[in-house]
Amino acid sequence: MKLKNKVVLITGSTRGIGKSMALAFAKKGAKVIINGRHPDLDPEFQEALSDLSADYQYLSADLMQSNLKDFAKTAWDLYGKIDILVNNAGINRDKMLIGMRDDDFDQVIDLDLRVPFFLTKAIIKKMNRERSGCIINMTSIVGIHGNAGQANYAAAKAGLIGFTKAAAREAALRHIRVNAIAPGMIDTDMTEKLSDRVKENILKQIPLARLGQTDEIAKTAIFLAQNDYITGQTIVVDGGMTI
Repeated sequence: MKLKNKVVLITGSTRGIGKSMALAFAKKGAKVIINGRHPDLDPEFQEALSDLSADYQYLSADLMQSNLKDFAKTAWDLYGKIDILVNNAGINRDKMLIGMRDDDFDQVIDLDLRVPFFLTKAIIKKMNRERSGCIINMTSIVGIHGNAGQANYAAAKAGLIGFTKAAAREAALRHIRVNAIAPGMIDTDMTEKLSDRVKENILKQIPLARLGQTDEIAKTAIFLAQNDYITGQTIVVDGGMTI
């Protein structure tokens, strides 16, 4: 897939990995639909997009509170199509299992698994008519090997990997590809909050001995969007942490 003038919708794309992916697709000449919960897009982000002469739209919505069919239709109508859907929006509510409240579990499952399921379902119906498209689900290495204090997050991300495989088999009938990216420890606002001691312990588990950068995840998304012969795969980007 050549990305120039392709339309990409990236959920949860106002910061971190999502923001880097939006900028990366814009650099390739794609038309980008950015999504976030805040009413307005951050001025610095707008400036970065303007510097790239990016063709973009900002679609404000809290996906856990939205009718996803309506959201999908609104997003589709912005450019009359969506060629690439990136299910990136997610949260974590980390607690040990015995202290995890029902709400801690439900919120993570809702945004990290249910939203990608229902949004993909809505968008793929429209992609089917075009007989082309690409869907990228953002999972995590936690969905592969688990992690203490993240039973809810691990369940959601593992479910997303299974969903990716099943959806890929069905979507291939209409030449639509579905893949996932499983980042490891990436340098974001979330990791900045970790103590130096915790960071040191994490780095000992990473053969490349550093945290990943958001643009390295974005490059993987670009690769998956461009390669027309990859589907049903989960690409791990973790510096060797899960070797």
